[in-house]
Amino acid sequence: MQSIESKIEESIQARPAGSVFVPGDFKDYGSSDAVRKALDRLQDKQCIVRISHGIYARTIKSKYIGSVLPSVEQVAEAIAHRDRVRILPSGSYALNALGLSTQVPMKIVLLTDGSPRSLKIGKHTITFKKTTPKNLLARGKISRLVIQALKAIGNGFVSPEEERRIIELLKEESVTDLKFDISTAPVWIQKIMNKALVNESE
Repeated sequence: MQSIESKIEESIQARPAGSVFVPGDFKDYGSSDAVRKALDRLQDKQCIVRISHGIYARTIKSKYIGSVLPSVEQVAEAIAHRDRVRILPSGSYALNALGLSTQVPMKIVLLTDGSPRSLKIGKHTITFKKTTPKNLLARGKISRLVIQALKAIGNGFVSPEEERRIIELLKEESVTDLKFDISTAPVWIQKIMNKALVNESE
């Protein structure tokens, strides 16, 4: 019979380089203890790398710079999946995600309804900051980021160019999600976001 380790290794090799996974992804192959031991052995064989406690990845091999870790987004999503929690980029990270800032922050803050914590991923630090359920109500992939980005810029400090770009981005959002997300935002942010709906009824 095929061992748990070989089954897991086969499953990992079938995934794209850079994939992130957690022990729970292999629960069908054996007990949690057996899966963890198999992952430890695969790490020793350098088939995978452990990024943080309970978070593993199949690294991307580059002939120029060696092994490359997966993106911060991939790691954060894997943690959210593992812990069954919601996460939302905030501050400078939300600005960068929308292309409103070219600077990739070294300290990334994600709002969550899970436990607060911080972990180091390469040169970056991810901080999961506990927030109220209300701040996680937004549904749209773009509009939820826009709300957080505007909060980071601040009321009265949004430049005409930033506003134009935000309205442009919001027009790519689902109208249903956008209308719902506008209702969850502070009034000053609603006024900006509503501009993306001006021509909707025409």
